[in-house]
Amino acid sequence: MNVNSIQQINRVLLLASAPFLGMLIWLLFVTANVPINPLVHKASTPISFHQETLTLDNLLTKANADAAQTKSIIQQYFELYEKSATEVAAMLQNAAAQAAKPGIIYDTRITAKLGSPIRQASSGNIDLKLFTLNESNYKGYALKVNLKSDKAIKLVLGKDKIGSSETTLDAVTRYGAIAGVNAGGFADDNKGKRYPLDTTMMNGKYVNGFFPTNNDTTFIGLNTDRKLIGGKFSSQSELDKLNPLMGSTFVPVLLKNGNKMSIPYQWQSSPARAARTIMANYKHDQLLFIVTDGYDESGNSGATLAELQDKMQQLGIVDAYNLDGGGSTTLVMGGSVINRPSDGKLRPLATNFLFFK
Repeated sequence: MNVNSIQQINRVLLLASAPFLGMLIWLLFVTANVPINPLVHKASTPISFHQETLTLDNLLTKANADAAQTKSIIQQYFELYEKSATEVAAMLQNAAAQAAKPGIIYDTRITAKLGSPIRQASSGNIDLKLFTLNESNYKGYALKVNLKSDKAIKLVLGKDKIGSSETTLDAVTRYGAIAGVNAGGFADDNKGKRYPLDTTMMNGKYVNGFFPTNNDTTFIGLNTDRKLIGGKFSSQSELDKLNPLMGSTFVPVLLKNGNKMSIPYQWQSSPARAARTIMANYKHDQLLFIVTDGYDESGNSGATLAELQDKMQQLGIVDAYNLDGGGSTTLVMGGSVINRPSDGKLRPLATNFLFFK
């Protein structure tokens, strides 16, 4: 039952008690309606007056008895009402607990696959849990994110200006965020400006217009319900149907509905291995960001996209998209850089995802 159901029950119970309350009021004032004949000074009036007095006394006695009985009935009724309301509240509480159980069990299962968190943070806006990934061919981290409100996540431009850039750590510090992850790709002009790659959205608005999919580019972001959306879009209307709130662009799509997607040949080999950043979701819409370490930009360290597809299927991921990687891959939590940037230092970026307590 929901709150509206309880309100309806209250209304029914109050309507049911209305006749009892009306009867009580009538009985309390019944004396006002008992007829008393005017006194006439005749020889026969003492007997008539005595009879009327007895009648009135009987009526008052009966009214008092009826009032006492009505009061008792009403008291019992309200005691029953209070008991029923308590039982209904307990039933609702139990129903809510039962409804939450499948989600709790599922969340426990997927978390168990990640191991024990090395860091975590929780508030009314967000739950964050950080895990390590120690695979045979690569090392990395997984940040599990439960967004509880619209205030929990934000996509930001470098220094809040199109064409500007800043490191993920600088963006986290400037905004006072609890964590941050690098977002989409970028393109540089000959004047040193760094622009977001293709379609980028902030607060439901296109930063620099819509760009149709080109060379397998993919839009990756969240809709107005804070659910992960992404894919290839040939028109703005096609993307608008998903009610996008924020997002950026990179390539390629890795998983859709738990199934591996074909990886474009260029992204299988150039580079074969690299530091990677993945944005993914579970079936209950919690997010998972995966970052892997690469020791340089030579392509000999880090993870392949195929390896990450396997790992995410193992973890029970539904959809997954590749964000910018290599020297851009950065994960910040609690004011410190968690991963090892493959540039040997943090790279200034055009866009970052930030998380807030």
